[in-house]
Amino acid sequence: MTTPEHEPPAPQPSASEFHDRVHRSSAGIAGGVLLLAIILWLGIDALVTGQGRTPWLALAGMILAVPLVVAFTVRPAVYANSDRLRVRNPFRVIVLPWGQVSGLRSGYSNEVFDKAGTKYQLWALPVSLRARKRAARRQARATVATARATGGTSAGGAGDTAADRDPIRTDTDQFMNDLREVHEAREHAQSAQGEVTVRWAYEIVGPALAGVVVLAILIAVG
Repeated sequence: MTTPEHEPPAPQPSASEFHDRVHRSSAGIAGGVLLLAIILWLGIDALVTGQGRTPWLALAGMILAVPLVVAFTVRPAVYANSDRLRVRNPFRVIVLPWGQVSGLRSGYSNEVFDKAGTKYQLWALPVSLRARKRAARRQARATVATARATGGTSAGGAGDTAADRDPIRTDTDQFMNDLREVHEAREHAQSAQGEVTVRWAYEIVGPALAGVVVLAILIAVG
């Protein structure tokens, strides 16, 4: 009597494949929180101590300013997983399956292009030319130091130093490079296909428009 053979369980995909990698601008968030604190402090002070139309103007100004500050500083984020790239910009949320991405470009701003040629700017990945220059200087120093230590040669070949194989980048440039690698690896995956979707952020647009309307009425009434 033979013992029945049990088939090994099918390998399960690692959980990390399904977790979004998130990038947000820490400097933008810090600046946004500071601006919000100033707006609320001045606005609440005007509401409490202001006279005549001042409290109403302060209220309308806060209704307008707070959503805009949140939209441009706190809100922007880029989410990436094995199937899609989700871009949360000030007024829109764009979801691009990797199969619909034609490329990512880094210049004076970081951008992603879909197969139709539409360009979407990545607000959460601001470009800092000063940071790039600092990274370039560190790269040059690392290359010279490694070349001196190895006599200008390494396992990679003559003149191919470790610093050349692993270049120093800014945080945003490194994240863009990671996105390109994911795109190259997952572009043709079955689960990474689909349609590009764009949704307007009505939770931001609505309050901002309400603030504009109230402010315009108060100014018109005089």
